[in-house]
Amino acid sequence: MAQQRKKLFIKTYGCQMNVYDSERMRDVLAPLGYEPADEPDGADLVILNTCHIREKAAEKVYSELGRLRPHKDAKAGTKDPMTIAVAGCVAQAEGEEIMRRAPVVDLVVGPQTYHKLPELIAQTHRARGERLETEFEPVAKFDALAGDRAVEGYSAFLTVQEGCDKFCTFCVVPYTRGAEWSRPVDQITAEARMLASKGVREITLLGQNVNAFHGAPPSGREADGPWGLAKLLRHLSLIGGLDRIRYTTSHPNDMDDELIAAHGDLECLMPYLHLPVQSGSDKILHAMNRKHTIESYARVIEKVRAARPDIAISGDFIVGFPGETDKDFEDTMQAVREINYASAFSFKYSRRPGTPGASLPLQVDDTIASERLAHLQALLTEQQTAFNRSQIGMRLPVLFEKKGRLAGQLHGRSPYLQSLHCEAPAELIGQIAEVTITDASQNSLTGRLDAKVDAA
Repeated sequence: MAQQRKKLFIKTYGCQMNVYDSERMRDVLAPLGYEPADEPDGADLVILNTCHIREKAAEKVYSELGRLRPHKDAKAGTKDPMTIAVAGCVAQAEGEEIMRRAPVVDLVVGPQTYHKLPELIAQTHRARGERLETEFEPVAKFDALAGDRAVEGYSAFLTVQEGCDKFCTFCVVPYTRGAEWSRPVDQITAEARMLASKGVREITLLGQNVNAFHGAPPSGREADGPWGLAKLLRHLSLIGGLDRIRYTTSHPNDMDDELIAAHGDLECLMPYLHLPVQSGSDKILHAMNRKHTIESYARVIEKVRAARPDIAISGDFIVGFPGETDKDFEDTMQAVREINYASAFSFKYSRRPGTPGASLPLQVDDTIASERLAHLQALLTEQQTAFNRSQIGMRLPVLFEKKGRLAGQLHGRSPYLQSLHCEAPAELIGQIAEVTITDASQNSLTGRLDAKVDAA
């Protein structure tokens, strides 16, 4: 007898780690008969995979839960009632409060326990057992998730590390994802090979602090001791079919010389580095507990550019951190001018409950923070546009991922992670081809197809 199919709707908030986690949730729930749905209406299971980084993150979750209540009420009393789960970092940080404040929620699942979803859902349906699962169990999590996974497209995320030991005063990750923990190299390699066998040409290694990776070495090489990210990258570069490797997100203090050298040595390691600095003021960096200075950060960038001169540098910035003066902000602007970013993410500081920064004195007025953010973003936009326009006339290998918005057009990514549109035949989807860049804007490139590269 065929298994009854059930509808699963997952709403993902925030970072690429959450995108990856949502994909794996779909994988572990597929054997139970759950198939993805595009909307919550009529879904049997709704999961909100939350992020605690953005402003008012928890309130957005509660608002969404309010919108879901009518959908749940509509299925109440039927043979297929709706189950609502809250997962991710808000679940980890505020699990008990969610259960108290939002009775519409059936279960809360922390980032390290979503592999237990089938068991928890069964418990919920039987109306017994624990409803709150937020313990840190990364080893059990990845052991349970090892194996096959659904793949869509020709680029994929692969988590290699979780957690963070840095304890920046603005960040909840050490509290919601736990201490730094790295997957064994053999397990990562097996997943990468599986992805390549399914046609994936590009993988992005993920971690809250990915360049702090220190995984168990491959079987037979135990004497090596834990491997760092550089050794892992070199190991994965040998996998046939994987033409491109990226990694994100990194901390400046973990950019060791071996990893920097890999950027010059490995052709498959794309010339793009996302390296958050957060502020150009040493005073603010100290208040943030970043454990680096703007000078030490700049030295890392200098070394990376020496190893790979064409590398695109991306960064993160927070403006309006408590105690930030006009002089501190100008230090940030000057650092941006000197380093010259190809792209960046920038935000106003927002208090995260439970973090040291939330109780710091000299909180910056929101109007001032907004003005500073506007000035910073104008400079970053100028730099990003200039970097993109510097590609005009160059020939770049482009991985075509899907059809574009216009007829006869394909969408792809350059080695520098730029979005690119180009007229090209549909059979090039999933292949890498040389493209001459003919135009550029702040957010994308336009190109002319030159020659097709063999997909073998």
